[in-house]
Amino acid sequence: MPIHITRIAHGGEGIGQLEDGRVVFIPGAIPGDTVEANITKSKKRWARAELTEVVEASEDRVVPACPAAAAGAGCCDYSHINPAAQPELKRDVLRGQLASIAGVRDDDLAGGIALRTLQPTLGWRTRVRLGVDESGRAGVRRARSGDVIASQRCTQPVPGLMDLDQRFTPGSEVVAVIDAAGARHVVETARVQRGRRVEAIENVVEGTGEVTERIGGVEFRFPATAFWQAHVRAPEVYSEIIRSWGAGDYANPVAWDLYGGVGAFVPAIAEATGGAHIMSVDYSPAATAAQQRGLAAFDVEMVAGKVEASVGKLKPPGLVVLDPPRAGAGEPVVAAVAAARPERVIHIGCDPATFARDLAAWRASGYGVGSIVLVDAFPNTHHFESIALLEPVS
Repeated sequence: MPIHITRIAHGGEGIGQLEDGRVVFIPGAIPGDTVEANITKSKKRWARAELTEVVEASEDRVVPACPAAAAGAGCCDYSHINPAAQPELKRDVLRGQLASIAGVRDDDLAGGIALRTLQPTLGWRTRVRLGVDESGRAGVRRARSGDVIASQRCTQPVPGLMDLDQRFTPGSEVVAVIDAAGARHVVETARVQRGRRVEAIENVVEGTGEVTERIGGVEFRFPATAFWQAHVRAPEVYSEIIRSWGAGDYANPVAWDLYGGVGAFVPAIAEATGGAHIMSVDYSPAATAAQQRGLAAFDVEMVAGKVEASVGKLKPPGLVVLDPPRAGAGEPVVAAVAAARPERVIHIGCDPATFARDLAAWRASGYGVGSIVLVDAFPNTHHFESIALLEPVS
């Protein structure tokens, strides 16, 4: 039977309803489509299906912008959706996660969930992590597979980043970066599990392997494997939000920068707090191994260690900024930070479900959500960043 798609799920699957009333999730389908699909998994209350035909296309369906995604890669899973429609679909996903997991609704927020879309929407990614096939060619991986698609280019990377004609060690991974200085760095690493951070560089193929990035007038230098925001505009935009939301006079002139990486947010935190002592915590050896000379002008203390093991040893803060990995900070970390009673918290999350769980933990620890902004920093994908401002409930 034809299935009408009414919503989109976290993860990018279209949501429809079967004749028996069960919800069905269909990858590749989008709201407004009417499709035919084959059931691949059947449960009592829901099912998952494979799209076989678009009977009637949504007005938001377009020719896929990304050749690699059209060939089956998992890179641009929204590239068949009109770019103008994508941010609102993502906001609907965030609304659903916040309401069901954290009990936060638009009415609870001043102005609802704000939306900010980063430009450009093609050629925006400054760093990629690629697989290498058995013939030594680097490429993006097939969706839900370890297979490498090397014959088609993804449209996310900035121009020149994916022009990789050389052959690499079969079975390895390749990290390629074009930095703020315009230099390209290409390194080989050992393959690690998806979702885990690559740290050690096995071989420098091109460039020096040490990238240069800038936020405003502050320069950062670090290994190509260290974390940095992917979208070329993201570091500046996130810093701008931190400066705005974090601005104030604090009883405790101390700020925590948790999961701080190389200290990218330190300048924004310093400006917001009027020069507070900043304690920046991260466990990544690639991020913390070298002192950042660009931060010499700030009162910053770099703490190498896991956040959960470090927060109990830090000076009480007035402001806390935290940008945890996709798995979220988790209830123990949120509770530990809340126990220090910061006057203001800015929480950044790159997964709406774990972001919502963290907000539920904040609410349970006595913090209210004042504002939320969704930053569409991953155009043509189902990914986005959410940023929340939290303060103690009187």
